[in-house]
Amino acid sequence: MKRRNFLKTFGASATSLLLLNNSVASSHPESKINPVIKPIKGSWFEFQHVFAPEGKYWNPVLPKFTEEQWKAKIKEISETGMEYLVLMAVAYDGKTYYPSKLKPRHEYACIDPLEAVLSAADECNMKFFVSNDFWSDWQNVKKMMTDPEVAKLREKGMEEVAEKYAHHKSFYGWYYPNETGLSNSFDDITINYVNNCTRIAKRLTPRSINLIAPYGTKSVRIDSEYISQLEKLDIDIVAYQDEIGVRKTKAGFAGKYYEGLNKAHAKAGRSRLWADMEIFEFEGDVYKSALIPASIDRILKQMEDISPFVENILVYQYLGIMNKPGSIASVGHPDSGKLYTDYMNWLKTQK
Repeated sequence: MKRRNFLKTFGASATSLLLLNNSVASSHPESKINPVIKPIKGSWFEFQHVFAPEGKYWNPVLPKFTEEQWKAKIKEISETGMEYLVLMAVAYDGKTYYPSKLKPRHEYACIDPLEAVLSAADECNMKFFVSNDFWSDWQNVKKMMTDPEVAKLREKGMEEVAEKYAHHKSFYGWYYPNETGLSNSFDDITINYVNNCTRIAKRLTPRSINLIAPYGTKSVRIDSEYISQLEKLDIDIVAYQDEIGVRKTKAGFAGKYYEGLNKAHAKAGRSRLWADMEIFEFEGDVYKSALIPASIDRILKQMEDISPFVENILVYQYLGIMNKPGSIASVGHPDSGKLYTDYMNWLKTQK
């Protein structure tokens, strides 16, 4: 997911037809707790953050997690009412996060973290979108999406993952993490990549529900070309990044983008519209420092803004940014416990 570029390789965005002017920005009312706000329904999930400075508060800890801790983390997330988890990667830097015949395994305390989290998700009635990558250099996006040899390895990886793990009831579908980003519209490289991945996914797991999460949301130009490209895209769910955490827009204004996207998806009549909402801040400079929890006030404003236009709100990400106090699977920034408590206190007011 190239917001996380993982978070660092954006170019200049195209001018959006959906941009708000400064006068609107200055007059936007403060968000209030509102019973019609959709709660968070899921989160991205990772065994390692691929850009080390951003994963400062969880990368050193995760390799030490035992099977019991991985399972406890899933149970902990389920207690928040979240239903969906999106696994970022099954492989990285030439190694896998599960025992594989294709590549060597990352040396983690838990021999098979993927089995651990899927087993726990089975018990908690959660649904996983399982990643089909990163089998090659995630930073070379074009190669990842177009190189025939990478495509062969990815397909073999999907076959292996499906054979080993698709029996889990929590194996809901696939997540395709490679993205070239939106600049006015989806490009043909992305469409071809997504459609090829879906072809394989449906062969291996015919009932799978599959997801992508594009960045560049505010650059979208809602016009006939965009709708036409959406119609070509063989994907069940598009969860657009709101880009608040990466400071490309401000809390309270992304709703305008989703409003336009809602209309476009309705006209295309194909994929469902979800949100990939960023609940992090940067500790320092954007793309050059650790990810830390945003305030609950900012997050509630984000939720209020986009709720009317999307089916579900997913977040990037619970792990490391939210953390149940006292958990045996404690991992993340020191303020992650406070955000967990603040969110759960808000959630109780909605019942």
